[in-house]
Amino acid sequence: MAVPLYQAKAEFFRTLGHPARIRVLELLQDGPRPVRELLGAMEIEPSSLSQQLGVLRRSNLVTATREGNTVVYALSTPDVAELLRAARRILTEMITDQEALLAELREDAGQGERGKAA
Repeated sequence: MAVPLYQAKAEFFRTLGHPARIRVLELLQDGPRPVRELLGAMEIEPSSLSQQLGVLRRSNLVTATREGNTVVYALSTPDVAELLRAARRILTEMITDQEALLAELREDAGQGERGKAA
C-alpha cells in the first residue's frame, strides 16, 4: 500500500527537524563541500556530523562523492536551497508580524498605565 502524500511530507519535514541537518544544508547552498570544511564550520562531533549526513543522504537531500580520501557533499537539487530560502522568508514575515504585535501590546500597556495615573 502506498504512503499517503501527507505522511510522506511529514516524514520529509521530520528529516529537516534537526538543527545540524539544517546547518549542513545551509552550508551546501554555496556549493559542494568536503566533510572537513563542514566540520570546521560547525560545532559538532565528527561522529554526529557523520550520522546527520547519513540521514540527509538516505533522504536524497544531499549527494556524496569520493575524491581520493575526501568525501564531498552537495545538495541533490537546487530545490533544497529554494526551500531554505522560502523558510527564511516565512520566518522573516512571522517575526515582523510578532514585532508589530509586540509594539501594539506595548503601546496598549503604556496607555493603560497612563490611565491609572490620571
